[in-house]
Amino acid sequence: MALGQAVPLKPAVTAATHLGTGLALTGCVIALINRLTVPRLHPSPAVLEPVTVCVPARDEADKLPDLIADLRAQVGVPRLRVLILDDGSSDGTAERARAAAGDDPRITVLRSEEPPPPGWTGKAAACARLAVHAGVTDALPGALTGAHTPDPTARIDAGRERPDSTTGELIASVARERLHPPVGDPADTPSGERRNSLADSRRGFPSAPSVVVFLDADVRLAPQAIAAAVAELRRSGAAMVAPWPWQRSGSPAEALVQPLLCWSWASNLPVPLADRSLRPSAVVSNGQFLVFDVPAYRGIGGHASVAGSPTEDLDIARALRRAGSFTRMVAAGRLASTRMYRGATELDTGYTRWLWSAYGGSPTAAAAIGVAAGTAYWIPPAAAVLGRGRLRGIGTLGYAAAVAGRLLARRLETGTALRAADVGSALAHPVSVAAYQLLVLRSHRARRRGSVRWKGRPAVTTRS
Repeated sequence: MALGQAVPLKPAVTAATHLGTGLALTGCVIALINRLTVPRLHPSPAVLEPVTVCVPARDEADKLPDLIADLRAQVGVPRLRVLILDDGSSDGTAERARAAAGDDPRITVLRSEEPPPPGWTGKAAACARLAVHAGVTDALPGALTGAHTPDPTARIDAGRERPDSTTGELIASVARERLHPPVGDPADTPSGERRNSLADSRRGFPSAPSVVVFLDADVRLAPQAIAAAVAELRRSGAAMVAPWPWQRSGSPAEALVQPLLCWSWASNLPVPLADRSLRPSAVVSNGQFLVFDVPAYRGIGGHASVAGSPTEDLDIARALRRAGSFTRMVAAGRLASTRMYRGATELDTGYTRWLWSAYGGSPTAAAAIGVAAGTAYWIPPAAAVLGRGRLRGIGTLGYAAAVAGRLLARRLETGTALRAADVGSALAHPVSVAAYQLLVLRSHRARRRGSVRWKGRPAVTTRS
């Protein structure tokens, strides 16, 4: 070859196609292993220990009543208590929640106008407040004085140590805040009890819970879901169980992106093997539905340990593992489902809020993962369409492996037969990966500009 002559393109394309197909096949094999081995959440006998379900809700008036109806229909949990915190909503969330709860004495609806303390995300702060009201964590006098707030980025890197902090300013705000009574009656709740203070909200429940469950407002539950999740926590001996709900879609944008949530871990991590490990980097979690052993949750400081994390579900599991406790993920699609975002705009805003924190928050790492994903899921289908002979065959194999991996992950997630929409979404996998990469780019750009927001608030409050 003469000096300066261009390197022939065909060998490079052939090598890239072989590499991409190998990566896609590897992902498909891991997805098959998970499809066959990841445990599922099944209905169980009644659990007799006290269980408190905590639901943080901000501007969830259209979703929360359905969850409350599901919680009222739960069976097999005779000592169930439900706490719902309207976290400064502007859409009448508390009023809708109280109407849905009716006169059910197990359900208490609280409202707070307190913003998150500096260095906290809104969700972590709301969950921490709920834990105090539930009696899961204590407002000790020492926590009310002189504590510093956590670093907003301290929990993003799995390799860092948990910050040395207490619940500090957050607990102080819980202790001082006045919980608003329901609209229409200045003194009484539908159950006839005044709920104006921390002490009042805990009165009437002499037994502190031994299990605490955190649910997002958009989750839907089968009647056996809570009992099954608590039974799995005790059967497994784990400190935390994360039942993975079926991620439902209601728009083309959701159908394109949402299945990637399950596929991302199902095609990359043999979950049963990872759950036998205490490695923080090997956790799989989902903050939509989390079940904790109370002593273990209290032992790491509860949500104060992940105060500033945009992915508090992953980081609280990592905190437990660093403390020597096991965590476990189970497929719960038959008993729990959710529609996480509604439409393209909400999906874009939701992912922009946190995707920048993936891969340790490093743009370089995100770019490297993007290159690997493009190699595995763009080059083989391009070769299948544009290539000839053996190159086309190798590309077709890689594309088929990617589609098969998507379908295996979807079958694992839902626990039901595949639908036509599932197949169509899987066939569009190269487009899904492109959409994901665009969301990653937008999230990092928003992070650099300081414009990451969620539901009218900065994603993490800053110190003044």
